[in-house]
Amino acid sequence: MPDMNVIIQSYILLFLIILANLACAQSFYGSKKKLSKIYANFPETFYCSCPIYFKKGKLFPDLKTCNYEFRKQRKRASRIEWEHVVPASHLGKKLPCWKNGGRKNCRKDSFFKKMEADMHNLVPSVGEINGDRSNYQFGVIPGEDRIYGYCDFEIDFKERLAEPKASIRGNIARRYLYFAQIYSIPLTANEKKLFNKWNEIDPVDKKECQIHSIVAIAQGNENPFVMVPCKNL
Repeated sequence: MPDMNVIIQSYILLFLIILANLACAQSFYGSKKKLSKIYANFPETFYCSCPIYFKKGKLFPDLKTCNYEFRKQRKRASRIEWEHVVPASHLGKKLPCWKNGGRKNCRKDSFFKKMEADMHNLVPSVGEINGDRSNYQFGVIPGEDRIYGYCDFEIDFKERLAEPKASIRGNIARRYLYFAQIYSIPLTANEKKLFNKWNEIDPVDKKECQIHSIVAIAQGNENPFVMVPCKNL
């Protein structure tokens, strides 16, 4: 069973977040503020499972504890960034605003702003991982060429491909499937096949359900690819 103390604390925190941040609704900045408070109860980075600690209101990854080794960007590796699992470029590339000014211009578009701020798609990441992953597609890379120490995350920069650890592949898949259904974001045939497979072989767990439940109330909508299987746990 989920830890009842965590659940109670989470809902108290959620109530305070809703009251304090209504003015920040549907903005990327506002979502990051809310998520920083929500993840106080789930202090771990998404891709590398590094503990997160809080200092002067900011989030930082505990790189020593998770044996993370920076590749090139020590400064960026030392901070938490909010990663769009489905990249912002993937959300906007079909919109007229993207073709006429990219992400900056699309922030004037209400539909793009809603997608960019969707908290179901934002996860805490070691900053260097967020930067290196960029907008690369997810997939499977032959071999296990670890370039971030113990962090089980591989990137093929030549092929523009990123491979996450097996335990979060379903979490990633359910975000892509959600965006395809809710926002009509197109997926290729290969992406549909991959994400349906990942969704099946890495089903939801209690932690994913807890985070989803809190985010869903804070934002006002569910991810059905998480909500439905969570009811059976």
